[in-house]
Amino acid sequence: MFLQQEPTIIVDVITQPPATPDISIEYILTMFATAGVVLLAAAVGGLIAGAIFIGIRRLRDGSAAATSETSHVRLRI
Repeated sequence: MFLQQEPTIIVDVITQPPATPDISIEYILTMFATAGVVLLAAAVGGLIAGAIFIGIRRLRDGSAAATSETSHVRLRI
């Protein structure tokens, strides 16, 4: 029994899969460009929302009755 040889294992390899590419500089630049676009959109949205809030406040303060006796200080923004 010990002298009996094991059968040889044969594996057929038809094609090997292509090697995966490493991360490239183009991918990194695309990530930063995407983040920049998102930040720019957030900044523009914040500026628009701020302008709307300031405009509403100015319209509301302009339409209020002007009295000389006030208990608060207006900043005239």
